[in-house]
Amino acid sequence: MTTRILAVDDDAVNRKVVSVTLSKAGYEVLTAQNGPEALEQVDDIQPNLIILDVMMPGMDGYQVCRRLRLKPSFARLPIMMLTANDTLEQKIKGFEAGADDYMVKPFQPAELQARVQALLRRASAPQKYQAVQAESKVIALFSLRGGVGISTLATNLAVSLAQIWALPTVLVDVALTCGQSALMLNLPLRNSLANLAHIPLEEFDANLVDQVLLSHPTGLRVLAAPPDPEQGDLIKGEHITRVLQLLMERNHYLILDLPHDFCETTVAGLDLAHQIVAVMAPEMGSVYTMRHTFETFDKLGYDRSNVSLVLNWTFGQQGLARKDIENALGQRVNLVIPYAPDPLIDALNTGTPSVVKSPDSPMGALFEDLAFYLSKEEHRAEQPAEPTAAWKRIFQRQQKRKRKRKK
Repeated sequence: MTTRILAVDDDAVNRKVVSVTLSKAGYEVLTAQNGPEALEQVDDIQPNLIILDVMMPGMDGYQVCRRLRLKPSFARLPIMMLTANDTLEQKIKGFEAGADDYMVKPFQPAELQARVQALLRRASAPQKYQAVQAESKVIALFSLRGGVGISTLATNLAVSLAQIWALPTVLVDVALTCGQSALMLNLPLRNSLANLAHIPLEEFDANLVDQVLLSHPTGLRVLAAPPDPEQGDLIKGEHITRVLQLLMERNHYLILDLPHDFCETTVAGLDLAHQIVAVMAPEMGSVYTMRHTFETFDKLGYDRSNVSLVLNWTFGQQGLARKDIENALGQRVNLVIPYAPDPLIDALNTGTPSVVKSPDSPMGALFEDLAFYLSKEEHRAEQPAEPTAAWKRIFQRQQKRKRKRKK
């Protein structure tokens, strides 16, 4: 079957160049003169790949790309941007719109052919996920107070679980107005929860949800938050509940990055969580909000034995003592994350979590150990048939700690 490519450009010469270049490589090339024409034709054409010029009158390439990504049937369709502007800002804008690749004009025909071939090969890789036989574990990370490291912790925890057990794992970004999961993992925001907002709930199924997941090289998959707050407003609590239920059918672990409130989407995530990781900093504002958090948890019927309290030193100054915080909240602190701004900021700027960039560093080891602690009991109880590199690192650290205790 011939591979079909749609080239969208308002310039007739550019359309001709792309068409001739790719036709010589054996592709069937169709063209559109502008964004509206492309959007009108795309459902009938059903292309295998789309090439979009950025600077088009009326509707530019970014707008066309965003419109396409809102269609679940095109959530995984490879999209390449063509432009004469090679600034970093424009490239980032293209990736945020959902593009998979970005190529500067003028180009060499061989490079265009090679990039198209690579995108098509990546898109054709099989992605089959069967229902898990065991119960999925949902871990929700939450804080009423912002700036305490929820997203950093969620990202590293999710990647760690994927690397330790090599089992289907999904990070779900429920911070609908400003979620950063895709950015923190250096993933192009080709689709998100917004793709599902206009679809009736009765039409949701596991295959549909799988189509909007982003794939990370570690094996982790990500359900990203919408790219702008207006799209986030379209997502309701019932959407989150249904999506999580479907994801639980096919994945061993779900990590939820929740917003700093008790709105309906947040509660929908908390209701399905088997474990809640409550995160705070060692200062009075965090103690105050955490006290109200636990009071709300009690009202909602959440068992405190399923809540792990994490104390994250987000500043270098003198903070409140761990014992004083535990006494004030009536809750034991399960983990203390030391103040370490440099590696965490570097990880954010590069889109490479600490557990990927430097798994043997103190921060990388801490996140991996936390992931192991939060893993399913049956997973922790036995050595995997084929231990991963991450599992071996954790095992070695455990053995080292045992030897120290015996001395």
